[in-house]
Amino acid sequence: QVQLVESGGGLVQAGGSLRLSCAASGSTFSINYFGWYRQALGKQRELVATITSGGIPNYADSVKGRFTISRDNAKNTVYLQMNSLKPEDTADYYCNAAARWALLGREGGYWGRGTQVTVSS
Repeated sequence: QVQLVESGGGLVQAGGSLRLSCAASGSTFSINYFGWYRQALGKQRELVATITSGGIPNYADSVKGRFTISRDNAKNTVYLQMNSLKPEDTADYYCNAAARWALLGREGGYWGRGTQVTVSS
């Protein structure tokens, strides 16, 4: 089993920055892919960014150029640096991990409990 714990959320003014962290524990040697997802109140969960074991990132169009995903395999931690934050970025942010690409973001992967991000105007 893999356990994921997110941290770094909070309240920030529009245009500001936050860095989210996701620390993995347990059978972390099997993790190949990490992803960040978010869910706003009354909305469906959506992809924010993913990263492969080799460090190749992918971003949703809505955050491209503003957010940066990275990972530190030695620390079993993935990060999401969020710059130029907008009110529409307000959501609960969740970390996901999976051994296979097909499982990322789905029930077959592992999920943290989330961290809340609120961006004020």
